[in-house]
Amino acid sequence: MAILVVGGAGYIGSHTARALRHAGYDVILYDNLSTGSRRLAQGFELIEADIADAATLRPALARADALMHFAAHAYVGESVENPRKYFRNNVTAALTLLNSALEAGIRRIVFSSSCAVYGVPRQIPITEETNREPVNPYGASKLFFENALEAYSRAYGLRSVRLRYFNAAGADESGEIGELHNPETHLIPLALAATASGRELQIYGSDYDTQDGTCVRDYIHVNDLADAHMRALQYLESADQNAVQSLALNLGTGRGHSVLEIVEAAETATGRPVRRSVRPRRAGDPPILIADPAKAQSVLGWTAKRNLPEIISSAWAWMQSASRRRAA
Repeated sequence: MAILVVGGAGYIGSHTARALRHAGYDVILYDNLSTGSRRLAQGFELIEADIADAATLRPALARADALMHFAAHAYVGESVENPRKYFRNNVTAALTLLNSALEAGIRRIVFSSSCAVYGVPRQIPITEETNREPVNPYGASKLFFENALEAYSRAYGLRSVRLRYFNAAGADESGEIGELHNPETHLIPLALAATASGRELQIYGSDYDTQDGTCVRDYIHVNDLADAHMRALQYLESADQNAVQSLALNLGTGRGHSVLEIVEAAETATGRPVRRSVRPRRAGDPPILIADPAKAQSVLGWTAKRNLPEIISSAWAWMQSASRRRAA
């Protein structure tokens, strides 16, 4: 069975591609490399093209039995500053991908969504029934594509699983691939880099209504996310036609950690201090986001296996390995 992994040279897409290949699937990567890395695509067939390019999409989709869609701009702050960029790629171009998949006869799609679709939830932990009220353009763009998948399921019989991630983190335990963003905006690699370089880590907001005044997030290992994608694909392969056609699932651990807790964990992992400074809150940042992952466990038999120390130690090992390769 062949899977087209769109955005497969990115952080989560590349880890999922390896999980799929290990499970025996044929994997084709499709990525324009605007934020993805050729290095993360090594060992796979890579079609270098944009999801807005229907002429290139058509023959690629014709070779696939199912689609995994990771190709999105994904920086909350940037989406507030440049919403046009986000709606152009995450909505307009994504609809080109969806329509091309439908025309190619693909009826199974796993979509990389986000807890950003919930906005500022009224209750914690967050269930799939929580109102979807995004507070930034990134979350709004993800919600639009979720709505499109639901409509296409009703109208055309498309089967989809929409996976709402909480905070992806960590790296493959092999040390071969990991988080590789430019610019890097995620807290864990920034905190680890600060211990190594002595540069100052910027903390945005210390006056939230949380235990220490900093934002609280649910951090989930990238390989646990990859496993959930594979299980979602297997759910869609099920012969049970009575199964739900369009399904949304939260992917998280069910436990939150504050920014300061992450900083302290990075210091513990590396044995070095993190210099830090506090800046004003960023627009579009909810104070607390913690998943209720019970539905994913019930439907997919999936739970996150790795805890925060394992997440941070794998990220640190990846950063050290990458540093050695640069120095060689």
